[in-house]
Amino acid sequence: MLNIPPNKTSNKSDLRHALLATRRAIEPVQRTEWDAQIGRRLHAWLVSRPVATLGVYWPIQGEPDLRVAYVELARQGVALALPSVIRRDAPLAYVEWLPGEELAKDQFGVPVPEHRRPAQPDALLVPCVGFNAQRFRLGYGAGFYDRTLALPARPIALGVAYACGLAEFESAAHDIALDFIMTESLALPPGSLPE
Repeated sequence: MLNIPPNKTSNKSDLRHALLATRRAIEPVQRTEWDAQIGRRLHAWLVSRPVATLGVYWPIQGEPDLRVAYVELARQGVALALPSVIRRDAPLAYVEWLPGEELAKDQFGVPVPEHRRPAQPDALLVPCVGFNAQRFRLGYGAGFYDRTLALPARPIALGVAYACGLAEFESAAHDIALDFIMTESLALPPGSLPE
């Protein structure tokens, strides 16, 4: 577990930088293996908890790359949706997406489908820079997922990270715990996900 000792200069920004550096240092062969393991866990989770529409993410900044799993899920009939930023201070909107569909970058540089057909996912994959044992997520600091998870009709939130993202940090009042965290080697809460 990554733990930055508390002092006057340590904060979530320091922790975020440390976790991103740790994630960038993962060897490509190891990363590919871990991505496949997370993909298998995701598939097993969906077998035990089927959903009609799954909100996924396009990997940026070294996040677990589950695009191979997305292709298989789409083949099995799971509808997929990618997040789209509407405004800087708004929750994410989700749009239908099929693997292989043409993508364009939104105003924040994130790939999204050009057509922008709205979707309402039953569950969301939420990429984490870091996470703690209480299932709180450390993201990039913009608050998009926090605002999305605060909506009244909240989908199931499944955090996705590498196990090296487990860290000690305090959650803020506006933070919302994820329902589950999935990594290549552990699940929170324990026993909540198929091994």
